[in-house]
Amino acid sequence: MSEPIADAATEAFVTHRNLLFTVAYEMLGLAADAEDVLQETWLRWVGVDAGTVRDERAYLVRIVTRLSLDRLRALGRRKESYVGPWLPEPLLTAPDVAEDVELADSVSMAMLLVLETLAPTERAVFVLREVFDVEYEEIAEAVGKSQAAVRQIAHRARAHVAARRPRGTASPAETRAALQAFQRAVETGDLRELLDLLAPDVVALSDGGGVKHALLRPVVGADNVAALLATGWWRRDAARSVEPVQINGGPGLLVRINGEVDGVLAMHLEHGRVAGAYHVRNPEKLSRVDRETAVSR
Repeated sequence: MSEPIADAATEAFVTHRNLLFTVAYEMLGLAADAEDVLQETWLRWVGVDAGTVRDERAYLVRIVTRLSLDRLRALGRRKESYVGPWLPEPLLTAPDVAEDVELADSVSMAMLLVLETLAPTERAVFVLREVFDVEYEEIAEAVGKSQAAVRQIAHRARAHVAARRPRGTASPAETRAALQAFQRAVETGDLRELLDLLAPDVVALSDGGGVKHALLRPVVGADNVAALLATGWWRRDAARSVEPVQINGGPGLLVRINGEVDGVLAMHLEHGRVAGAYHVRNPEKLSRVDRETAVSR
């Protein structure tokens, strides 16, 4: 490959890199796997004859989608032997992600868990169409289906997600207030304040990956989750610190012990109350919480 062509290929890839990462991450729920997909995409991209590419963005998205689908199917087999609940890999995101409501919703822990309930091709079609507004023709090429089939898959996936997707939104001010109150409550173990902050049907999940202590099944209901938060995860000691952060475009707490990251608690708010609490302690899933990860659409 001559130098000008190589430079053009690099420029195109860098221009769309954040978008490509976001596509792969929303399909896989794992940043490390998404990065592997990007590396494979780059290796394929530099071997493409640029003269045959009509739309660089569409071409790159197509490569990422195909590679992500292959990896997603393999990932399903890995999850079958996973110890305890499986949660997506949390990302520390910039404040401007929360300002893009659609993007923040699409990368939220709550939405990624809904996407986990879709079959691989359904997930790919939903992400490309509903999040990134890719044309049906391009999606059909990416997933190896006819346009008619893709439209049917999109309709089915849209209905599936609509029945399960998180409800309610919170303003930035409501989010900050709820996060501050939640942090204060878990640090003090104030059961009454916790009960005021939790939705009646709140669900708590934790992921230790069989390496760190975590819940082996969901905890449901305000009373149960409040008791858990007050006495279980958050034993107070001088070595522990809790820092408010933005995780996947939403509110979260970063927990350190002796300065080392021990876990992340991401929250989903509905009408100012915590409706979902997602606690990730698996060390393999905590590499993206010490620096911001750029996501875009």
